[in-house]
Amino acid sequence: MNSNFKTPKRVAIIGGPGSGKSTLIHALEAEGHSCMHEISRDIILEAQKKGIEQLFLSDPIRFSQKLMEGRLQQFRNASNYKTDYLFYDRGLPDIPIYMDYLGTHYPDYFTNTCIDNKYNNVFLLPPWEAIYKQDNERYESFEIAKALYLYLKKGYKNFGYTLTEVPIGSVKTRKNFIIETLQKSGD
Repeated sequence: MNSNFKTPKRVAIIGGPGSGKSTLIHALEAEGHSCMHEISRDIILEAQKKGIEQLFLSDPIRFSQKLMEGRLQQFRNASNYKTDYLFYDRGLPDIPIYMDYLGTHYPDYFTNTCIDNKYNNVFLLPPWEAIYKQDNERYESFEIAKALYLYLKKGYKNFGYTLTEVPIGSVKTRKNFIIETLQKSGD
């Protein structure tokens, strides 16, 4: 390994359900950027195969534990990438923030993991009703998506992040906004 190699800047793309995060991640990846994909759908589908319709609703701690393990592994995997930026579809703080939204008590290590593993940049996607769709894994209504957006915004700030809100627009416009913002900031 090159001794000059450094871990890429970790860039989290966050927002409520159906705000376009995964579409944006796929567009960044198609342009050659390294990306870590959302893993919650995989966890949901795995639980559904075992007869648990919505693991997050039936056992939020178990679901969140699986999510924390997977996202923490993604965070740690950054050292395997030789790139300037590594983009994440959601971040570690989403987990306790969603638990706060539900009013569910969770272990302190959820919060401590978020404090100990920080992203360099966080981009927030606002709710966008025109692109919002419910499906088998996305059970939340658009109203819930708007509420979760506010929780995410407040929660990430409470974890010490400065958020950059991505304007509503085409995937290309949003992608270019993120790349240009990173380049202008020198991050």
